[in-house]
Amino acid sequence: MKTVCLLALVTLSFAVTEGRAIVKVPPPEAFKAAIEQPKPEYNPIAKRLRVGGEVVVEASVDETGAVTDVKVVSGNALLSQTVVKAVKDWKFTPFKENGAPSPAVATLKFTFKAE
Repeated sequence: MKTVCLLALVTLSFAVTEGRAIVKVPPPEAFKAAIEQPKPEYNPIAKRLRVGGEVVVEASVDETGAVTDVKVVSGNALLSQTVVKAVKDWKFTPFKENGAPSPAVATLKFTFKAE
């Protein structure tokens, strides 16, 4: 029972900015809500140098589901540039708070495998 309650707290976490609640969306829910998600390109220089790894970004999403800003949380700069560029073109099903569309911050993780 405690695990379920903790999960609910993580899934339904909110931040308050300028008097408005902003829904914090973890990666699994963010990917499920994405209705348009162009994939980031593997930077040709990073690919040639066999640079791989994970890039984590936070996408600010408005009430309509459009991405308004993308911030890199972690990851190699060669890889994160293409992630930011791609995520700016993503579109989400609007996130809701108390049944009404609400701004959100969606955390997204991308993994690049060097070959």
